[in-house]
Amino acid sequence: MAERSGMGMKLGLAAGALFLTLLVGPYLIPVRPPKRTRPPEELADPDSRFVPVGGVRIHYKEMGQGEPAILLLHGFGASTFSWRRVLAPLSRLGRTVAYDRPGFGLTHRPRTRPPQANPYTLEEQARLLVQLMDRLGIQRAVLVGNSMGGVVAAQAALTHPERVAGLVLVDAAIYLLRHIPGWLHQVTRIPQVDRLGPLLARPIARIGGQRLLVSSWHDRSKLTPEVRAGYMRALAAENWDYGLWQTLRDPGKPDVVRRLGEIRVPTLVITGEYDAVVPTSHSLRLAQEIPGARLVVIPECGHLPQEEQPEAFLQAVSRFIEEEI
Repeated sequence: MAERSGMGMKLGLAAGALFLTLLVGPYLIPVRPPKRTRPPEELADPDSRFVPVGGVRIHYKEMGQGEPAILLLHGFGASTFSWRRVLAPLSRLGRTVAYDRPGFGLTHRPRTRPPQANPYTLEEQARLLVQLMDRLGIQRAVLVGNSMGGVVAAQAALTHPERVAGLVLVDAAIYLLRHIPGWLHQVTRIPQVDRLGPLLARPIARIGGQRLLVSSWHDRSKLTPEVRAGYMRALAAENWDYGLWQTLRDPGKPDVVRRLGEIRVPTLVITGEYDAVVPTSHSLRLAQEIPGARLVVIPECGHLPQEEQPEAFLQAVSRFIEEEI
């Protein structure tokens, strides 16, 4: 009997020690900034611009003038770099702006806490998009969104339809929103986990980011070392790990999926024939659920038509804008 009592006490002490370790341990681990990071301005290109919008200093590039205005929204893990092959050609149609969404590229990563708005959620990014338009003096624009950028563009079309002249949804990740498990968000909100979040984000970016990049291309010979370097450059910007963690931790719950039938602006859906990130079937369904939407499937192409098949992408977008806007 005494042996059992002693064993129970040992187990209780062990459980208590484990609980205390899990409770306090994360606060004892130093979370130092990544090595060799710099302010975004020091990484900027000669044509880079920065503007404060809603508490966030947004990095953007701009070419062209006149209407229609065109705003380019990149996908997860990307930046204005993703539009480098089409920015100048699109600017012949009108004023064209590519910007880095909060959490990515060279846009600053503010450390926000309630009651401040969280700029990393998809809903808040749709509001920031409209505020950016206000800041740049753009009344209405054609929103061209790739992957998760397509989610933000569609959300903006639903919440501010008067500001959206048209939508171009490029391999939009709208239906992928349903596949993010709710339990994962609950775990990331645990204070101890949240504190270590930036440390967790670093291997996610370097390992998972590379895998995502490779999966985004159908013809991987076009994924050159220069292209890889262009995507990795943002990992040299200060606080990039914090911004990525906040984006993963709380992407928000935009109601785009159930409200697709309410979109009333002219819409073009573009997909690569061999998209391995957002299944092509998702884009086909998307074109059916948005009233009056056009559909273009680009052959021999993956998740990034604007990079892998820029000529076909430009032809589809130019024709849409000339005929619908």
